[in-house]
Amino acid sequence: MTSETLLIIGAAGQLGTELTAELRSIHGNANVIASDINKPGNAQLNEGPFEMLDATDADRLAAIIDQYKVTQVYLLAAILSAKGEQNPRFAWQLNMQSLLNVLEIAREKKLNKVYWPSSIAVFGPTSPVDHTPQDCVMDPNTVYGISKQAGERWCEYYFEKYGVDVRSLRYPGLIGYKALPGGGTTDYAVDIFHKAIKGEHFESFLSENSYLPMMYMPDAIKATIDLMEAPSENVKVRSSYNLSAISFTPQQIFEEIKKHKPDFTISYNPDYRQKIADTWPNSIDDSRARADWNWKHQYDLAAMVQDILEQLPVYHNL
Repeated sequence: MTSETLLIIGAAGQLGTELTAELRSIHGNANVIASDINKPGNAQLNEGPFEMLDATDADRLAAIIDQYKVTQVYLLAAILSAKGEQNPRFAWQLNMQSLLNVLEIAREKKLNKVYWPSSIAVFGPTSPVDHTPQDCVMDPNTVYGISKQAGERWCEYYFEKYGVDVRSLRYPGLIGYKALPGGGTTDYAVDIFHKAIKGEHFESFLSENSYLPMMYMPDAIKATIDLMEAPSENVKVRSSYNLSAISFTPQQIFEEIKKHKPDFTISYNPDYRQKIADTWPNSIDDSRARADWNWKHQYDLAAMVQDILEQLPVYHNL
């Protein structure tokens, strides 16, 4: 049985739902405490301890860590890119205060490890767009990207100055079917499957040629766990690792789905999210992750589309 007790903050979200389930399968239900500001709609989260938690409430966070003798914290709570543009100051407050709370408590209580996700949103209009390297110009122009870039600096600071073992990945767009997406710029690539399975027309909020880095959720979960289980000396990037799997456009994923659903139709009506997507990379160079802790993705576009079209109707009883 594990000697670690994990706290997942933001466990009811798109990533948290699936990561919590996988971590419980590894560490045991009782040793993975799920928490969120919202009550979980997903019954799976109730298979182990669940606590209501506002991630900006440092006292409540400390009390939960003490109550369960938590040794690792996964901070997934965040206001994502598209939603953040609608309320920038609130997004900054939530994204930064929650991270600083966790880092400071990790320092005070000498927690074993902290996980905090970054994003390709840290890159901006003058970052290299193809095979974007680990270290390059980062000039994000969304509040989400700015908060992630600042967060990376804080993570590295707490590691260098206080020895807090904090680890991070720059996720591309994440595509899963078990929970609805939470306000990101790549959410179209989740919604498109729900429409295809229901036999409905799909209108994309990004243009047909918006080529963006993406990843199927099982690969994102695998990368997160691989990083967190890697020996500390192998984790050589303490800001956040570039992470890559596949890149595609709305038109390309539509054409792949159409191989399985020949009557599926699409139209394009780009909105404010298009401007965000236009500042992001086409593809990511994640050679550091592959070298340092042997990261390998498993799903290409065809395998992902086939798996989602098979699994989603069963999971949601469609």
